[in-house]
Amino acid sequence: MATSEQSPIQAADDMATHWNWDRPIASPGRMNVDFEERVNFDRLRRYRIARTRWALENSGLGAVLCFDTNNIRYITSSVIGEWARDKICRYALLTGTAEPYLWDFGSAATHHRLFSPWLKPDRCRAGMLGLRGSVAEEAGLFRRAAEEIAQLLKVEGVAGMPIGVDICEPPMMFALQAAGIEVRDGQQIMLDARQIKSMDEIVLLNTAASMVDGTYQVIAEALKPGVRENELVALANKQLYDAGSDDVEAINAVAGERCSPHPHNFTDRMYRPGDQAFFDVIQSYMGYRTCYYRTLNVGSSTPAQEDAYRQAREWIDVAIDIVKPGVTTDQIAKLWPKAPEFGFANEMEAFGLQFGHGLGLALHERPIISRLNSLDYPVELHEGMVFALETYCPAADGNGAARIEEEVVVTPDGCRVITLFPSKELFIANQY
Repeated sequence: MATSEQSPIQAADDMATHWNWDRPIASPGRMNVDFEERVNFDRLRRYRIARTRWALENSGLGAVLCFDTNNIRYITSSVIGEWARDKICRYALLTGTAEPYLWDFGSAATHHRLFSPWLKPDRCRAGMLGLRGSVAEEAGLFRRAAEEIAQLLKVEGVAGMPIGVDICEPPMMFALQAAGIEVRDGQQIMLDARQIKSMDEIVLLNTAASMVDGTYQVIAEALKPGVRENELVALANKQLYDAGSDDVEAINAVAGERCSPHPHNFTDRMYRPGDQAFFDVIQSYMGYRTCYYRTLNVGSSTPAQEDAYRQAREWIDVAIDIVKPGVTTDQIAKLWPKAPEFGFANEMEAFGLQFGHGLGLALHERPIISRLNSLDYPVELHEGMVFALETYCPAADGNGAARIEEEVVVTPDGCRVITLFPSKELFIANQY
């Protein structure tokens, strides 16, 4: 790992990062036990807050103010569910070495005081802003929040310094500025903090992937003529929640003539014999997400479908083969075809098809890998990064397309693939 990454790692327990890579990455059960060490959530919280403090210290800013629910969870280890993800109603403030302040939705603040002892009770506060414009700026809630934050910056000794904000409603930005606070991009601070995962985070990501392994087995058994895309989406949702998922964010189910170009959705289309079908399962366990594509054929396949799958597999394998610390993302992107080579006018239209993206509490963390951005702005890979690599190839006869995705953990001398449902060859479900 680079020298600049050492400080927060040393602040956490050794086992958080000094992993014996000769051992497999654990995929423990969801219950706790007294005879094995599984995920240590106290250690996980210490690691995440240490990473954030390190990133803030290196930023030159006085504080970071977060409205992004993933950043709030990273800093405070608090969550009130998928409901909050698009409301921009919760926020957290972290300054220097101080403990975080958290403003949560109504009674959730009282709940945290009772059940989240790692948060200081006087810093768990009820907060309310605009609910994406539903409450008018004139009501004064933005102004009141900004003035409270300005006062806390004085208390913490960072008044007059710029603060980083990740996302917010425009009236909140205006209110912070009116309170005399200089606002800068805080999302970069949080992405700096989150890009290197501890072993506890890696185990959670691996466990999340194992849930999707099992979901693909259920999909494969049910993928038959007469079943519809939406029915398999429903089946996958049930399987995932039964397995312990805390948020099924989205499932793509795409088949037959819908495969090319990729629509990134699902419909009520009925599967037919010989269809090529691909799925993407985006869900989380303890907040840690998956992005996990597989392509399966319904009963049989054509030579064109087999060729498309072999090509998509080749593109992903050559990328996996070079992943290790010190490699830069442009080296990976250059291994993938240019957009016109697989039917698209330019890299913007083809974005997300030959693609890599970091995974953690969010679906898209660092690094982002594609020909659109990586050739000019490459990022170096480090041990402890976790990201997904995904490729796409349409069938030459127009009857389907192949989509493959593997999640990888960067190790000292290469990477580990943690998405294990069979994918080396095109999987034929319920073969005739």
